[in-house]
Amino acid sequence: MSETAKLVATARETFGKGVARKLRAAGQTPVVVYGHGADPVHLSVETHPLTLIVRHANALIELDIEGKKQLVLVKDVQKNPLLQAIEHVDLLIVKKGETVEVEVPIVIVGEPFSGTNALQELNTLRLSVPATNIPEHVEVNIEGFEAGARVLAGEVKLASDETLLDAADQLVVHVVAPRGSKDDEAAEEAAE
Repeated sequence: MSETAKLVATARETFGKGVARKLRAAGQTPVVVYGHGADPVHLSVETHPLTLIVRHANALIELDIEGKKQLVLVKDVQKNPLLQAIEHVDLLIVKKGETVEVEVPIVIVGEPFSGTNALQELNTLRLSVPATNIPEHVEVNIEGFEAGARVLAGEVKLASDETLLDAADQLVVHVVAPRGSKDDEAAEEAAE
């Protein structure tokens, strides 16, 4: 689980492209906070710390809005396609104790059996997790797996408070022998 980041936010009373452009020129990024039936709140935060926070998937932020603390989850980041600069961020209000649906990156660890390759078919898993305990990634260990071995989404080890939302039979990773190997040649000879 990653640490909860902290940001100071300032309320915005004016809107539009021109205002957003001036904010970005002053080192601020426009954000919108919504969720739990509340009206959307338009704010601005410092760009540099926000940029560092949104590099991490499913970043959890404690916003300080004029002295009031609000726990939020980064929901959407809009970037300039040419400059890759953040233009706008949507933040979702979360409460301690509730669960949220997130996509968590999959990290393959270990080495398959000598002479084989691991092919990762799925990069993320959709999980339902506690809002304050979102994992940075899910590990799939393939140490010593031989050609033909497969790991399905339902076989990935999750913490007791995490629930898989993807189909359990979805292929995550499989181990194959490289083309032209003895296994391939034997399979071709058997097919003939």
